[in-house]
Amino acid sequence: MCEDDHEQEHAGIGRRAVFVTGAAAALTLGSVSFASAAPRERRTRTVRGTLPPGSPDFVYVPVEVPRGVREIHVAYTYDRPAVPAGTQGNALDIGLFDKRGTDLGGRGFRGWSGGARTEFFVRADAATPGYVPGPVRPGTWHIALGPYTVAPEGLSYEITVTLAYGEQDEAPRPVYPPERARGRGRAWYRGDCHLHSEYSDGRYTLAQIAELARAAGLDFINSSEHNTHSAHAHWAEHAGDDLLVMLGEEVTTRNGHVVALGTDPGTFVDWRYRARDNRFGRFARQIRRAGGLVVPAHPHATCIGCNWKFGFGEADAVEVWNGAYTPDDEVALADWDGMLVASVRDGGRDWIPAMGSSDSHRSPDVIGRPQTVVLADDLTREAIQEGIRAGRSYVAESSKVSLSFTASGGRGEHAGIGERLRVDRDTPVTVRLEVTGAPRCTVRFVTDQGVLFTGDPLPVSGTGTVEWRTTASYAAYVRAEVRHETAAGPLPGALAAFTNPVFLGR
Repeated sequence: MCEDDHEQEHAGIGRRAVFVTGAAAALTLGSVSFASAAPRERRTRTVRGTLPPGSPDFVYVPVEVPRGVREIHVAYTYDRPAVPAGTQGNALDIGLFDKRGTDLGGRGFRGWSGGARTEFFVRADAATPGYVPGPVRPGTWHIALGPYTVAPEGLSYEITVTLAYGEQDEAPRPVYPPERARGRGRAWYRGDCHLHSEYSDGRYTLAQIAELARAAGLDFINSSEHNTHSAHAHWAEHAGDDLLVMLGEEVTTRNGHVVALGTDPGTFVDWRYRARDNRFGRFARQIRRAGGLVVPAHPHATCIGCNWKFGFGEADAVEVWNGAYTPDDEVALADWDGMLVASVRDGGRDWIPAMGSSDSHRSPDVIGRPQTVVLADDLTREAIQEGIRAGRSYVAESSKVSLSFTASGGRGEHAGIGERLRVDRDTPVTVRLEVTGAPRCTVRFVTDQGVLFTGDPLPVSGTGTVEWRTTASYAAYVRAEVRHETAAGPLPGALAAFTNPVFLGR
């Protein structure tokens, strides 16, 4: 076995070529070239360079791959100098595109690990989690670098590319989980639609996620790895009659994250754009064409690039509660309530339902905290999505908490969560919430005027029924919140559960 080491410098910015991919400027560096070699040989090239502050979002390193290569292996390091408090240090993401190119849309996409790994490989029969196995064909491949943040003195990197030569093994045929599990007919189903495994930046294995989801009382989950669909073909053995596994992606842009919920197997959604590039609508439509829902995630999260900047015109639902309840969730809840108020102007026809998910990555993150509880006709991808899209759902901190929320008129009119009670403006309406699993929690009814009713704390059993009477002229909608009795910092009391609204009026 022969190994040929060669080093190459990527010098200053003046030697780099600038090109445009989609609408986002990017840099392409000098090519890394390899010669042909005999089977079982390995050839290595190492390149070094420095990215200055203000670098484009993506920098591409072309790699000329000759014939006869069976595996590509990439390892990288970069410096992490100390920086003053309040100044961002270095963070460099990485991924790979094959000979089909780096055009926006991801035709050549072969994987992304962000900053979660320092090395990866791709070959026909296997790949590092986050990457897609398949033929290694000759041509110009590209290592994609994403300078997430750059320290004031710049970001110095080193990339080592190793090609293994020889005959390629046969690529596996992907097997995907079924789109149906054993349901209970029209019923309330519990799910967690935003979680991560070792296929992106999580530490859970798929088997651990499935086990923890079942332990949390979940009926369905959604695979949502950052900027890769590579886990899709590995979920089948972990699904089952008792657990529906939907497939998707967390599209992680520099201006916010969006969960593609329940897309067709093998769907990849590109993330290489910002709000100013006016490209999000194109990829929101792609998600829907692939049978998925568009769900902006943690819209008021404080991490860099996490705050949602694309607006909500394309949203099918919005993730209001993400993981343990924190102040940014409280802001998201208030912002969503403001959107509900705005929707009253058109009679509530274009309101956006709310969801909650765990965004679990590793222990001690709790899968199923919170969870979205959906009224669906059956435990299928299509039925769950329809229930979410219609807003027939509530969010609970665990499977211990159950809600029943209805509004009724004086002549037997009746409406549940996500529905409209069609009554005249001055017709008396009774709003009723039944709660279990929420000891000492307080019930609040929230309308377009704000909080109009707060009940006494529930008993230590956690079970109780709360009623309130109103009219459509006084409340255009009513939604319920169940809050813990103890405050968490500036919060008025962390949520135990909340519902989507019931609209009142003609």
